[in-house]
Order: sequence, then C-alpha cells, then structure tokens
Amino acid sequence: MRVFVSRDMASVALGADDVARAFVDAGCNVVRTGSRGLFSIEPLVEVETDEGRIGFGPVGPGDVAAILDGTHAARLGRVEALPFFASQQRFTFARCGITDPLSLADYAAHGGWQGLAAARAQSPQAVIDAVKASGLRGRGGAGFPTGIKWQTVLDAPGAEKYIVCNADEGDSGTFADRMLMEGDPFCLIEGMAIAAHAVGAGHGYIYIRSEYPYCITTMRAAIDASAHLVAPFVLEVREGAGAYVCGEETALLDSIEGKRGQVRAKPPLPALQGLFGQPTVINNVLSLAAVPFVLAQGADAYAAVGFGKSRGTMPVQLAGNVKHGGLYEIGFGITLGELVNDIGGGTASGRPVRAVQVGGPLGAYFPPSMFHLPFDYEAFTAAGGLIGHAGITLFDDSVDMAHMARFAMEFCAVESCGKCTPCRIGSTRGVEIMDRIIGARDAAPSGAGGAVGGYLDKALYSRSPARIDTSLDAQTALLRDLADTMKYGSLCALGGFTPYPVLSALDHFPEDFGASAPLKEAAE
Repeated sequence: MRVFVSRDMASVALGADDVARAFVDAGCNVVRTGSRGLFSIEPLVEVETDEGRIGFGPVGPGDVAAILDGTHAARLGRVEALPFFASQQRFTFARCGITDPLSLADYAAHGGWQGLAAARAQSPQAVIDAVKASGLRGRGGAGFPTGIKWQTVLDAPGAEKYIVCNADEGDSGTFADRMLMEGDPFCLIEGMAIAAHAVGAGHGYIYIRSEYPYCITTMRAAIDASAHLVAPFVLEVREGAGAYVCGEETALLDSIEGKRGQVRAKPPLPALQGLFGQPTVINNVLSLAAVPFVLAQGADAYAAVGFGKSRGTMPVQLAGNVKHGGLYEIGFGITLGELVNDIGGGTASGRPVRAVQVGGPLGAYFPPSMFHLPFDYEAFTAAGGLIGHAGITLFDDSVDMAHMARFAMEFCAVESCGKCTPCRIGSTRGVEIMDRIIGARDAAPSGAGGAVGGYLDKALYSRSPARIDTSLDAQTALLRDLADTMKYGSLCALGGFTPYPVLSALDHFPEDFGASAPLKEAAE
C-alpha cells in the first residue's frame, strides 16, 4: 500500500517524520511529498485507494492501524475536495503536496518541463513577449512587470548575463517560497532555465536564507538531478547569512559577490549592471515559478485570471492568530475579508479580529472596516498599504497597536544595513519617540504631557533635554515628520516602507496612541 506524507519543514516540525517511520515499519511504501499547505491538518497522511488518495489528519505515529483500516476519526476524504483546497486556483502550486519533490519522473508525469520545451522552441523575444502578455508582475513585493525586466536584460549589452533568484524570504508570516522549493523544486529550476533562454544567460544563482536548511538541501539535490535537462544553463545555491536586508535585490547581489550585504544606490539598475557588473535578471521564487505555466498553458490562460492590472494568481499566506493558517493560491480580486474570515476562519483564539498586517513586517495594518478591499496591487497602494509577498498576519482584540508600531521601528533599527541615514538613525529615533508616546499614554491617558515653558525658556535652555515637548500631540507630530523623512529619504524599502505599519497603526487605531478621537491626517 502506498501512503503519502509531507517532508515539508513545517510538517516535520509537527511530527511528520515520526509518522512516516511508523508507516514504513508497518510495511507501507511511503512517498514523501511537499505540503498541501493547510497546517491545521498536518501531519497529513494520504492513503492510495481505488477512490483516489484519502487523507487523514492530523495524525500521530500511533494511528497507523486505524488509518490503514479506514476507521480513524480524522478521516478527511479526498483532500482536494476540502473547502480550503476546492476553492483555490493552483497554477504555481499545482504539484505541491502531490508529487515526490525529487522525482524527475513524477515531475514530468505531472506536466513538468513542458514550459521549458515550449520556450526553447521559440525565439528569446517570443518568450519575453509571452511573459509580457501574461501580465505577470514580480511576486516579491514591488509588482514590477516581469516581461519588461527581462526585455531590459535581453537588450543590454554584456559578455555574460545572470539569472538570480531571490529566495531570501525574510518577511514574518510568509512561507510560500519555502513551500515551493521544498515541495516542487524543479518548477523553480524550470522557470529559471526559461528566463536564461529568454535573456541569454549562462549562469544562475538561488540565494536562500540560512534559516531554511531543508530548502537548501532540497534545491541542491534537485539542481544535481536536473543539470542535464537545463544545460548549458548552470545553477548553484548561495546560502545567506541571516540579514533581512539581503532580501533587497542589490544587497543580495553584494552578498553573492562575497561582500557585506549593503544596498546599492540606483541607477544603475541591476538589469543593466547587476551581478559582477553584468546585466542580471533578479526575480522572486514565485515570479520564476509562475513562468512554466505561462509558457506551457499560454499567456492568455494566465492573464484570464485576476483583477485589473493584477493578472494571474497569488499564493496568499495566512499566519499569526488565525484558525486555518496556510497557503491559499487564488486569482487577484478576492477581498481581504474573504481571505481572513471565510478562508482563514478568523482568529485561533476565537476573539474578534482587530487588525491584519498585509505584506510582512513593513506592511500596513488594516482594521475590519477595510476588509472590503480587493486583493490587488493598486487597491492596496491606494489604501496606504502594499501586498508585498502576500503574507497576511492576524491579530485579535488584545493587541496593542502602539507596541506594534514600536516593533516596526525596532525591527528596522536592528536590520538596517546602515548605509543611509534616514533608515539607520531614523529608526532608532523612531523607537525613542514610540517609547515616549507609550510612556505618556500610560502615565496620562488624558493626553497631558511634559511640555516645556514659553518661548524664552526654550531659547535659554535650547540644549537641555527638557526642551523636548513630550506631550502626545507633539510626539505624534514628530513621529509623522520622521516617517516622511524615512519614506522619501531612504535608499531602499527597509527604511522607506517602515512608515507603513507605523502610520497605519496610528491612523486606524489612534486610541492606542493616547488620542481621544480619530486623527484626521491620513497615512501616506
């Protein structure tokens, strides 16, 4: 009897290895797959039957006998028929949880390499035209059109060109890159090989954070197994050292070159002078993994799904205080409320949802009153936020949003590469301001602060620490001024986007900042 058990890092953390060993000891043929993406049913076991693969989960090593005779209470039936999966549109994650991640035969049997074959039958320009027509935009956060980036690299003169995959997935509450690389690594390799054919690159790098050891091992094994299929294109994995800023594309390039990961000023763009000074395509894992579908199924099939200028599907990651955490791939346009309440099931604590953060630690916070927003790049930008890497983190009504704003500043201060002043110094000053706001709020909820005296006192004691007006109103105004400086003066998104969680918390939850009434000024 064949049974399927995930080897995904999250599944293993929940006990999947012990479950797999128990089935091996029972004489079963165990196939290790990626994760289906719903963690509340992990460890998940699927048993091959005449009716298809029947799932049981969550289960433990002691449940083997009950699962094999079909009497286990956690019988789920066909997993793809569960509501969480049946409503998805899986383009990028179609094989994840289905196939053996390191089986070339399994990958080919489920449609693998069709995109690469189609690409190699076309000219590089035709491949780029197809990617443009699909409407695919960068899934790492910026949402820049992938085809235009590839066109720039194709047109750029250069003795050598590179394909770099940004797999430094550092946003809190995100795991789609990891799931894809552990569950369907050949899909990423195929996407990179297509990009290499399109722009004329001979070498590629996958930059993976060191906190993903399973990913690193799986990708290296998959690269070795498929080297003959993507040749002459050559791939290798580079392991990051844990710096969040190396998720920024130019800092990532410096790190691959063996330097300290620091952000480069742009221009020049990496597409013109990137890795080792050569034209370079840098795309996120999900962007590159979407390309095989585009080439195999056609640009129209991809572009037919989506909303407005956001075409195709987005693997949304539900995390934090959520009842049904996991990965949900769906076309753009679904509302934030549907994702949080219908798909995620609300909070795990059972308390009311007070806020969700969209886009990782640099994303804005949204209250339930904004759950009507469609999941779309333009809609979230207009609402003062960003989609980012499509991570959604839930918080219930016990969260203190002033402390969350302080955390955003502290995160930036810790992770700043230090190259530009607004990010390096601004974030530290931001922590200090938040401490004063929280202190004043807790000490004097009415809003009274320690303001200094009149003009003469300020002039006479201008160098005294007492000159600081620590009233809530003054500190709030100072926080907004600082946020503007960071947003428009920072070299990269780390300093530039930190104001999003800070200002959205301030605008949507002013009572947590000691304000007695909603503030009028909108977040930018």
